Amino acid sequence: MSQTVPPAGLALHVALRGMAGGAVLLLAVLAGVILGETPLPWATVHAALANNLWGAGLPVDAIDQGIIWSYRVPRTLVAAACGAGLALAGVVLQALVRNALADPYLLGVSAGASTGAVAVTILGIGAGAIGISGGAFLGAALAFGLVAALARAAGGGPAQMVLAGIAGSQLFNALTSFFIAKSANAEQARGIIFWLLGNLSGVRWPDVTLAVPVAIIGLCVCLWHMRALDAFTFGADAASSLGIAVRRVQIVLIGAVTLMTATMVSLVGSIGFVGLVIPHAARLLVGPRHGRLLPAAALAGAVFLIAADVASRMLIPGQVVPIGVVTALVGAPGFALILIRGRGRT
Repeated sequence: MSQTVPPAGLALHVALRGMAGGAVLLLAVLAGVILGETPLPWATVHAALANNLWGAGLPVDAIDQGIIWSYRVPRTLVAAACGAGLALAGVVLQALVRNALADPYLLGVSAGASTGAVAVTILGIGAGAIGISGGAFLGAALAFGLVAALARAAGGGPAQMVLAGIAGSQLFNALTSFFIAKSANAEQARGIIFWLLGNLSGVRWPDVTLAVPVAIIGLCVCLWHMRALDAFTFGADAASSLGIAVRRVQIVLIGAVTLMTATMVSLVGSIGFVGLVIPHAARLLVGPRHGRLLPAAALAGAVFLIAADVASRMLIPGQVVPIGVVTALVGAPGFALILIRGRGRT
């Protein structure tokens, strides 16, 4: 990263953009807390938050207090962290493999993380030495390594990477289904299948302390390598000619992507299209330079997944729709638009 100090006007502009982004995120979080299966008035939400944040002692019904602080606030924060992490992973993968269709879901990383998490949960692999997040990380790393090796054997081009990712996704999805069919009882199978479609219902405060730091660390790592990501969009050879340690940067960034994806999948299941559609939407707003694209994608991903979570709780009265279904309903048309735009450029 450059060590030059920006002019005062530029620094003020960056600060104002950061404040505006923070305000948008705060409003989205508040909307996620207020809206839901049972909409709550702002006065009740304010009182509950004040009581827990600074001990205001305002009168609030105990049930409403529990719904707001123990259920909706952690759920919304984890949704924001997951959306930001998956969007960042999509930005990084699209730059590294130079393919507009790359994302953790399409390249098999999410499928591998799901397999690892299910293997730990159902089969007890690791004998307690690793948790669900550790199993998801190992599964994601194994999946990406397999996809990368297959793509290299097939020629190493962007198209081969996507095709290898599709094959890897199918393989690990099949392994996940096999584990469930072989070892899970009917109740376990139903719960895991619902979780694999994306489920935030079981999220609590301990999950916040895992998801939020991982998303923040991932954003910092990506921002630290933003100039390298700019160079990678022109290819690894171009990045190397600019003095970038290509192999080291690739390992660090792929490690960050794997960590973010595995953590989010272990908490909420596999959620598709966030890492594919959000980076493209952010590019339309701020352009391709990663100094702007990375924070914009993180913010857009966080807001998008909060909105999807709210929709999942309100679409069908009395029933929570898996959040992966909601993201697919929005992401599939977005995916189609990306394909059409790509064809128009060829």
